[in-house]
Amino acid sequence: MTGIDGKVVAITGAASGIGEATALLLASHGARLVLAARRSDRLAALAARIEADGGTAVWRTTDVRRRGDLTDLVAFARERYGTLDVLVNNAGIGPISPFDELRVEDWDQMIDVNFRGVLYGIAAALPVFREQGSGQFVNVVSTAGLRIVPNQAVYAATKNAVRTVSEGLRQEAGPDLRVTVVSPGHVGTEFADSITSPTVKAQVRAVDFALAPDDIARAVAFAIEQPSHVDVGDIVVRPTAQG
Repeated sequence: MTGIDGKVVAITGAASGIGEATALLLASHGARLVLAARRSDRLAALAARIEADGGTAVWRTTDVRRRGDLTDLVAFARERYGTLDVLVNNAGIGPISPFDELRVEDWDQMIDVNFRGVLYGIAAALPVFREQGSGQFVNVVSTAGLRIVPNQAVYAATKNAVRTVSEGLRQEAGPDLRVTVVSPGHVGTEFADSITSPTVKAQVRAVDFALAPDDIARAVAFAIEQPSHVDVGDIVVRPTAQG
C-alpha cells in the first residue's frame, strides 16, 4: 500500500465501525488522518491510539447534517497538513422500518445524514480538489441499494441517491479527480443501534453472519492506493452467506 503513505485522508463517521477501522488501517500505512464524527470522546481516543502506534491523526467534531461543519473540516485538514487528498464520506445511519409505521422523522434523518451529508462533503472538498488538480472521493453506500428488500426502502433510496450522484460526479470530474463507491453488505457494526423499530432491530441483531469493519477498510484502502490515473469506480463487498 505504498500509494497511501503520506496522503491526507478525512473520514466522516470515524468514531466507530467502518470509519474507525478505515482510519486505523490507513494510518498503519502512513496516511495522515483527519477524523470526523459527532462523538468527540471517541475521536480523541482513536486519534490517541493512532498516535501511540506511530501514526498521525487529528480530529474535529463534525455533524454532516450541517454544511458548515464539512466546510470547516476541509479547512481544518488544509490548515493542519496543507492539503487534502481523499475525503471518505462514510457517516451514515440506518433506522429502517416498515412503511406502515410511518417513522417520517427517521426518513428525514436518513436523507439528511446519508445523502445530504455526502453532498455537503462534495461541496466542501470539490473546490479544493480542483484547485490542487488532484483528489479522491470515497463514498460508502450499501448493498441494500442493489437488492431492495422490505423495511429498507428509504435507507436504500438514500444510498442509491449517493450512488447516482457519485457516477455523475465521476463523469464530470475529468482526468485529475477520482470517485469511488464502496457498497458493504452486512457488517458487524453499531448499525442496529440507530433502528427505532423494535421488531426490525431484533431481526437485524438476529442475523448470524457479518463482515468485520476491517473487511470494508481494506476495500477503501485498495481504491486509495491505486496510481493516480487509476479510478476504482465501484466495489461491492458482502459476506459469502448473504443472499
